[in-house]
Amino acid sequence: MTLDELKRLAMSMLDKAYCPYSHFPVGAALECEDGSVFTGVNIENASYPVGTCAERTAFGNAISAGHRSFKRIVIATRTKDYSSPCGMCRQFMYEFSPDLEVICLNEKGDAKTYTMRELLPGGFDTANLQSRI
Repeated sequence: MTLDELKRLAMSMLDKAYCPYSHFPVGAALECEDGSVFTGVNIENASYPVGTCAERTAFGNAISAGHRSFKRIVIATRTKDYSSPCGMCRQFMYEFSPDLEVICLNEKGDAKTYTMRELLPGGFDTANLQSRI
């Protein structure tokens, strides 16, 4: 899938988000290393901590289908500026792909690109578990 197709797919997910409390829709399109693509939206809940971000929804869909290697994710919002993933999503994505390309779109579809290592320098991973006392 081309980057433009991935961007359009992420933006098309905005209308599917369930965000009756924040009114802040987020759509995501995750491309696996084998070219498979999985989408996600944010899903809110009246008990706020129970909600799920679009990035983790997309990853959950891909992981449930057996995928473990990821190339890039496009995250779309309807903001004038670029909205990057929250801290919880950063750690979640780092677990599976510390070199993931993260592309954030604003309301116009303009993109700002990061790597996971830029978004979460010194991220916690299995090496940290190996060094426990």
